[in-house]
Amino acid sequence: MNGRVIYADFEYPIPLGGARILSAHVKLLAEAGVDAYRWSPTPGFRYAWFDDSGVPTLSGMEIDLTADDLLVVPEISVLPGHDPAPGARKVVFNQGHFLTFLTSGAEGRYPGFTPDPGIWTISRESVDVLSRAHPYLPTPLLIPNPIDGELFRPAERRAPSIAWMPRNRPAESLLLERLLRADPRGEGVELRPIRGLSHEQVAQVLADTSVFVALGSPEGEGFGLPVAEALASGCLVAGYPLGGGEELFDAPSAWRVPDLRTGLLADRALELVRRPEDGLRAEGRQWLLDRYHRKTATDALLAAVDAARTLPGGPATATHFLAWSEEYRPFFVSQVAAMEAAQKGS
Repeated sequence: MNGRVIYADFEYPIPLGGARILSAHVKLLAEAGVDAYRWSPTPGFRYAWFDDSGVPTLSGMEIDLTADDLLVVPEISVLPGHDPAPGARKVVFNQGHFLTFLTSGAEGRYPGFTPDPGIWTISRESVDVLSRAHPYLPTPLLIPNPIDGELFRPAERRAPSIAWMPRNRPAESLLLERLLRADPRGEGVELRPIRGLSHEQVAQVLADTSVFVALGSPEGEGFGLPVAEALASGCLVAGYPLGGGEELFDAPSAWRVPDLRTGLLADRALELVRRPEDGLRAEGRQWLLDRYHRKTATDALLAAVDAARTLPGGPATATHFLAWSEEYRPFFVSQVAAMEAAQKGS
């Protein structure tokens, strides 16, 4: 069986790690010889906030699937009564287990597709939670996120600095910044709230940042890409693991802080920013790259595709989830608007 692997895409106009990982999957599969595509309704759609030039694409609100094709849909697209391709072979790509039932509700047989889909996910926590939430579906398969260690790498010199991403917690971000500015231990330390930057620009900031503060999303983290990229950049990390991000805090250069203990978080960041160089940054970077890189992701993806090809499925017409404007698009648009407002106001 040598059909296509087609990922239905978000078309998010602003930086969102999940969209970038979805595109990375397509590119890795294509490079490994799989006939893989990212499916966006808008003809010619490309992302402006990261380089996706090597990602094969399909467009249109509907596409015809053969009996050998595999359709991959994001967890946030699942809506009751809407099977994107009845009868086709499908996988739900879940990058945020805490979001699984946000659009579908907790009752009934998830996700209501015919036939039942497989599930792919990105962290050990997600595998455990989703296995328990969907005992009637095939065991979720873990695909470690690929972190680009060439893009996210240490600079030759590191400035005394603390960076964080305010987008998901704008109010707590302001509190954190005030605590850091008001503390005499912060004198001479550059504060770097990261907002509105491209993927490549974020890498430039992290390259010579001393400490990265992981605020994360209040709802939880499926994995925590910013933490992984900060570790790869040689930053010391302090912050909130938030579920799926827990495994990243096993790194020797990461320190857990209880959620919403902003004062403790500021204390830890100010302690770490003065920590003398002792090789821990390099150790943390190597720890990260040993576990999350192109090969681990590609190997897991190829195994996941092979497993998915054993699922039942036939020819079908697939409808992109963005076509369900009456029920889904208002939610989609409101989420994008909220993120854009947070970026501008934080």
